[in-house]
Amino acid sequence: MKALAVVCPPRISFSSSSSWRQQHLRFRSEPKSQLRSSRFRVSSCLIKEGESESEKQKYKGGVVDELLLNVFRNKMVEEVGWDSDKPGYDGLIEVANRMMLKNPTNSDTKEAAVRVLISLFPPFLLQLYKLLIAPTQGGKIAALMVARVTAISCQWLMGPCTVNSVDLPDGNSWTSGVFVEKCKYLEESKCVGICVNTCKLPTQSFFKDYMGVPLLMEPNFNDYSCQFKFGVLPPLPEDDVALKEPCLAICPNATRRRERNINVEQCPKA
Repeated sequence: MKALAVVCPPRISFSSSSSWRQQHLRFRSEPKSQLRSSRFRVSSCLIKEGESESEKQKYKGGVVDELLLNVFRNKMVEEVGWDSDKPGYDGLIEVANRMMLKNPTNSDTKEAAVRVLISLFPPFLLQLYKLLIAPTQGGKIAALMVARVTAISCQWLMGPCTVNSVDLPDGNSWTSGVFVEKCKYLEESKCVGICVNTCKLPTQSFFKDYMGVPLLMEPNFNDYSCQFKFGVLPPLPEDDVALKEPCLAICPNATRRRERNINVEQCPKA
């Protein structure tokens, strides 16, 4: 919380002419720098300007964000066949957890999440984008477009994010990256497996297979940031470090496994 400096007028008393003369003489005898400070009394008042750093990182959505959340959650519920009693984002996280539990393998979970993403778009739109826009200028136009749309439309899910420049394997640089300062989905789910199997892998597959745009997502499990790199192919699964991550320290399941001396060097859901 920042404190504003509020300029207040000096307190001048007119109780007697002698006191006024003393005040006048004191002003005339003081240096100019002191005179300026004497004329205006500056006090620190509890008037809020802005927010704390932690509050600034939290994305405050509006009506449109609430609508997008509800649409996405409804699609998740249709896929899972179950809904949480909790409202809003907390309920969405519980539905994502149920998706992990419902599917027997991580591959099944990934395919289910891809189906959810596909259901958010009119089929002809994805087909036209892949056919007409994705091949333009070697894929550059499509990568730049989806980066900007992602940064604008997905903050309700991930939190504050910005478009940035990424390096391509051929040595070129495109402003086709999206940097998520602190991913809300990862922070709230508290699970590497949910991040990898319901977000990272299905999102990479969706953009590549259905929109014709390669995508590499690089979540940072230390500070919960995430780097999207549109136009960059992801590594093979055996070379992807995100798939070898240990459980998060905040993961409640990992805490219980530690208490039972069970290995948590790699998230069992990842």
